[in-house]
Amino acid sequence: MTDTTRMTTATPWHLWVVGVLAAVWNGFGCFDYFMTQTRRDEWFAQMGMTEAQLTYFNAMPAWTHAAWAIGVWGGLLGAILLLLRRKLAMPVFVASFLGWAAGAVYAVALSDGMEAMGSMWPMQIVIGAACLFFIWYAWTMGKKGVLR
Repeated sequence: MTDTTRMTTATPWHLWVVGVLAAVWNGFGCFDYFMTQTRRDEWFAQMGMTEAQLTYFNAMPAWTHAAWAIGVWGGLLGAILLLLRRKLAMPVFVASFLGWAAGAVYAVALSDGMEAMGSMWPMQIVIGAACLFFIWYAWTMGKKGVLR
């Protein structure tokens, strides 16, 4: 006689909190990306961007937009995978972080992005920290056997 039951780890309440927060956070990033790609001038005007910010943003190379897409859509997919309790959430969150990192390298080292963005640049640090938190959380839940 073989035991066909499988040991499962209960889903902790905080997984749902982190997963929903990750989905909302990254969902807004996806919305911002979509609006920027489809209604750029309208969207930027609504956000109150300065002329320097508009000039900087409109001069960004295509690869930065691709990195941004990987960052935000990867983050949303990672959140969904986390809510589904899939181990794949962690590497998807890593891909999201790498998308953010590529954009940050462009803004800091390859352009005048930090100067152009003015008081908006600290948001980049917040975004990077959120990415790292989601990676750490998914990794931790994977190690604890919560993700399968």
